[in-house]
Amino acid sequence: MATEIKAPTFPESVAEGSVAAWHKQPGDSVERDELIVEIETDKVVLEVVAPEAGTLSEVLAEEGDTVQSEQVLGRLGEAAESGGEKGEAAEQKAEAKTESKSEAKPQAGGGKQHEVKAPTFPESVQEGTVASWAKQVGEAVKRDELLAEIETDKVVLEVVAPADGALTEIKAEEGSQVASEQVLAVFTEGAGGESAPAAGQVAPAASADDGASDEKVGGKILAPAARKLVAENDLDIDRIEGTGKGGRILKEDVQKALKDGSAKKAAKPAGGGAKAAAAPAPAVEGERPEKRVPMSRLRQTIAKRLVEAQQTAAMLTTYNEVDMGAVMELRAQYKDTFLKAHDTKLGFMGFFVKAASEALKRFPDVNASIDGTDIVYHGYQDIGVAVSTDRGLVVPVLRDTDSMKIADVEKGIVDFGKRARDGKLGIDEMQGGTFTITNGGIFGSLMSTPILNPPQTAILGMHKIQERPMAVNGKVEIRPMMYLALSYDHRMIDGKDAVQFLVTIKELLEDPARLLLDI
Repeated sequence: MATEIKAPTFPESVAEGSVAAWHKQPGDSVERDELIVEIETDKVVLEVVAPEAGTLSEVLAEEGDTVQSEQVLGRLGEAAESGGEKGEAAEQKAEAKTESKSEAKPQAGGGKQHEVKAPTFPESVQEGTVASWAKQVGEAVKRDELLAEIETDKVVLEVVAPADGALTEIKAEEGSQVASEQVLAVFTEGAGGESAPAAGQVAPAASADDGASDEKVGGKILAPAARKLVAENDLDIDRIEGTGKGGRILKEDVQKALKDGSAKKAAKPAGGGAKAAAAPAPAVEGERPEKRVPMSRLRQTIAKRLVEAQQTAAMLTTYNEVDMGAVMELRAQYKDTFLKAHDTKLGFMGFFVKAASEALKRFPDVNASIDGTDIVYHGYQDIGVAVSTDRGLVVPVLRDTDSMKIADVEKGIVDFGKRARDGKLGIDEMQGGTFTITNGGIFGSLMSTPILNPPQTAILGMHKIQERPMAVNGKVEIRPMMYLALSYDHRMIDGKDAVQFLVTIKELLEDPARLLLDI
């Protein structure tokens, strides 16, 4: 009996999606939970896996088709259904479709050549940027192994290998702009190792416009991405140690040399010994180096949202300061025990999240949002925690923080931070927060004005803990103090409520026992 393969249940904010890629064709056998097809929405790419083992007998939604939530995409039959005329017809259909979609070409060595294309972008996304190549020309890869990442203004899309083999040519270098279904590279089945060119082809000498093959310079072999970085930064390749196969210099090797500054070319003296070498030669008249780098899609989206927040909200900021002594003493006393009990470190963010959750219950206006002319009061506390990554600032959300323990908060933040830096956060994990906390103190910020994260109406800014002289019971004492900043939408929150909300957080942190006693 055939089993229906259905599209996932889309979130409320997603009306429809498109079939991005089928990883199996009619007649192919599949295992339970094996990836069959990917559905791309305007927010995220969703994976559809096999509900049971069997054979893909029918495809009802072709690649590029628009589909609805829970729509039937195909049918899965038992393995026996692949035999006979039905199986042969399905196999022939799949073979013809594969050849037409990938324009497979037989090679002299017996392997087929495929065009590796960018995914089908949703209607709201015009183009993307090649963020990184996980594999270089000649490196052996397995079927469905990651080849490249395409960054759009909404999400990072992964491009995987169509079969076992290797890349033989890269047509879109890192940083280049690509359109939906644009050819990114050429892939050959069965190829692998350092000899990337197909049988019967001779690797040409690298030229200025050849960005798809390795180049031998000064006795060293450079990968295309590495060669590009070396040229952009004018590095001495003799000072770069290659960690690739056969001493091949990879992109990571160049980045490491850039970081520690070990590959800079030695300045040529003007003819005056040590003194001349120490004094740089005057710059040539008119030579003023500049480097122009396209803004990433994520950075463009962040910039757009920040400007919109300032233009649409009546944003105001109130400040206060908190004595962190009690929290620091509590942390110092129990950090080792906490680590052993929960296998995670005890930080400050857990105290702030719990204090904010309690304050949000007492001041529901701060936990509300504005939707047109309506005010939406949330009966729960979902707090977003700003995380800085190489690609920009992202705000994953901790759900129902009022019911979370401090250990759960700390574990969640550590997990968010790691996956954010690896680009593995899902779009659903960064939506739906009711309040946000951002910590500029980890970078040394003493005071700042955080910007709202719409449609939320408030955001709390933490800062650096600084020892300052304070008047305590008529005496001057040196205390660990932190400035707190609460930016809020004055359309929704009155100044009195904003100030009292911030004072509540201050009181809860200065006497953490209040969090346990709910007072």
